[in-house]
Amino acid sequence: MASCAACGSTILFGGKRTGERRFCSDKCLAAGSVLTAADALPESTVAARVWEIYNGRCPSCTGSGPIDVHSSYRVWSGLVVTSHSTRLNVGCRRCGNRARLKDAAFSLLFGWWGFPWGLIWTPIQVGRNLTAMMRSEEATTPSAQLTQIVRLQMAAGAQGQGAPAFAVPPR
Repeated sequence: MASCAACGSTILFGGKRTGERRFCSDKCLAAGSVLTAADALPESTVAARVWEIYNGRCPSCTGSGPIDVHSSYRVWSGLVVTSHSTRLNVGCRRCGNRARLKDAAFSLLFGWWGFPWGLIWTPIQVGRNLTAMMRSEEATTPSAQLTQIVRLQMAAGAQGQGAPAFAVPPR
């Protein structure tokens, strides 16, 4: 089965194709132009911006870095509907752990209410948050996720598609 190059969702039938990439909708197809522009950016330009962000101030608390991408996990349920997700947070380690703690609390409050998946996914997502908080360690280099986010933001900015999703205050 194919997956969308923009959003990652599974494409069962149809979809839109541009070159090697396949997209699930017209909206994702439009995002494909940003992906193409991102591929064309020089690696040295992207790397310089990534290191500038990595060594900069946190966009959330303006504390010192290193700045990276931190994942937090969330689930909510209502009777027969359960939704679980992974949220990406760009910031310092402290802000990443704060987001994990908030999502764990949210999951504990709102995750149990669906049967049977709420009862299954809630301990999984809470456990993932707690595990990530305990093993959270200082990396010496920026992650591949941060590099990809910066690359896409630079491409979107070059195409005039709006301001970056996060701005890093100068030191």
